Amino acid sequence: MIRMQIYLTKEERRALVAIAGRTGRTESELIREAVDGFIARYGEGNRLELFRGARGMRKDRADLPDFEALHKRSEFL
Repeated sequence: MIRMQIYLTKEERRALVAIAGRTGRTESELIREAVDGFIARYGEGNRLELFRGARGMRKDRADLPDFEALHKRSEFL
């Protein structure tokens, strides 16, 4: 393992200490678990899910150009 230093707000620290006390786990274990969850959610392995979640995001947007028409126009430039 690699040792790191992080800064927490007073509220974050209080909550972490409370959770550690309730669960019988160390603060370090809880932080590593949180980092693992963050990596699972946003890491490289989850890119396909992120792309699937973005599908259709612009379908109801009237403020965006017609990208299909722009693409067709660019083919002849």
